[in-house]
Parts: sequence; C-alpha cells; structure tokens
Amino acid sequence: MIDETTTPVPCTAPSSPQEGALSAPDHVRGRSSRRSGGAAARRAERSGRSAAEAVEEARPLVSHPLVKGGDAASLPATLVITCGALIHELQAVARANRWSHLHVTAVPAILHNRPERITGAVRAKIRKARERFERVLVLYGDCGTGGELDRMLAEEGIERIEGPHCYAFFTGLDAFGRLEEEEIATFWLTDFLARNFERLVLQGLSPDGHPDLLAQYFRNYRRVVHLVQIPDPETAAAAARAAERLGLPLVTVETGLAPIGEFLARHA
Repeated sequence: MIDETTTPVPCTAPSSPQEGALSAPDHVRGRSSRRSGGAAARRAERSGRSAAEAVEEARPLVSHPLVKGGDAASLPATLVITCGALIHELQAVARANRWSHLHVTAVPAILHNRPERITGAVRAKIRKARERFERVLVLYGDCGTGGELDRMLAEEGIERIEGPHCYAFFTGLDAFGRLEEEEIATFWLTDFLARNFERLVLQGLSPDGHPDLLAQYFRNYRRVVHLVQIPDPETAAAAARAAERLGLPLVTVETGLAPIGEFLARHA
C-alpha cells in the first residue's frame, strides 16, 4: 500500500497508441503463461534465485530498434534496458539523434509495486543481452531497490543513469533537489503519469466500494508538479485535470529530455 507521503509510480506498460506501439510484447511485460512462469519460479525457489529473475530467464529476450534505417553498423549495437513507462521518451531522444544502433527492451513497469523483484529482472536481461549486443545500458532509477540494483550493476559492469527515480533524472539531480526543498509534500507527475492518471492512480488506489481511501492517500500533499518531458496540449490538460481531481495547485516544470540524451551520448 502507498502511504500518504509517497508518490504512486506508473505500474503498467504504456497505453496510448504511440506508447503501446513501442511497448514490449505481452510475455516481456509480465504476462507469460502460468506454465512457464510458475515452473521457473519453482526452480528459482530451489536454487535460491529470485522468482522474478528466474521467470525473466525463462523468456526469450525481445528487443526493438528505436530508430529504423540509418547506418547502425557504424556504432556498436547497444541494448538499453528500461522501464516500460519510459519507452516513449527514450525513442524521442534516439530519433532526435538518429541513433539507429540503439535497441530497447522493457522491464515491466508493474514491478514498481514489487521493487524487490526489479534487480533480478534486470540482471536476467543483462545476461541474455550479452549474447547479442556489444554494449548494454540501464535507463532505470533505483526505484526502491535500496541500492541492490546498483550493487548488481557494479558486479555486471553495467552503467546506469544516475538518480533514485525518473523524476530526478528527468529534472537533473540538483534541480530536483531544489524542487523538493521548496515543498517536500509534492505529488509528482511525468508526462506518462499525467496521461494515465485516471487508470494508474484513481482506479489503482480506489478499490470498489472504498472511494474514501483516495482522500486518505492524498491528504498530506500540498501541490502537484508536472515535470514536462515533451510539451503537448493534451498532456498539459491531463495534468490540470489530475491536480483538480486532487484539489491541489499545479506547478509546471519543463524538464525536456536532456539528461537522457547526455547519458546515452556518453555511454552509447
């Protein structure tokens, strides 16, 4: 359960037509058959591995090029392992820079609700990716793993974008720190979360028959900050509706995608 001072995070794969076209197939997003997933989980229990890692190992690695065409052969084939909620922004950066050597595979965003499973799922993708890619990068925050993700990445020799979560690396660590100092009781919206607010937040936190719980979850918040990655009137309107629904003032901060571009430029 999410307490009153914790921002809910995206917990499903993208749902809009553009985002959905880029999201990984069902078996990559966590909808594998009970047969394969259950058997893998049982083997993991016997071997001491995490269930998430074992289930991920049982699936084929499915990846997609971020940019079609171009001279991909001139740069090392690179796989970016990211969260399902970040694919739209990652593709925008890759297209702007014509990085046709970049491919993406997504860890199911629903694992934000079970952060103890994130590290194992990412590790499994890394190990399979080495068979096909010259380089692997991780575009993912710590996202509640308590440092386990970074410890595993150090063991594997893999670079990750710096930041505890996507709010911080979209904004830049220093700028995000200043925003937190202004008001710690902030509900953060990315473009993705603004577009999916109804489904992920209102429906996700308001079980049938208990609409009063929503007010309890948000009673300690004092403002909503929309971190704008790609300016868009529909997304801005969605953020305004979200703030109105919560009865909170809305602050808009344009972040752009520079931190993602800078990370990929340095390492990819």
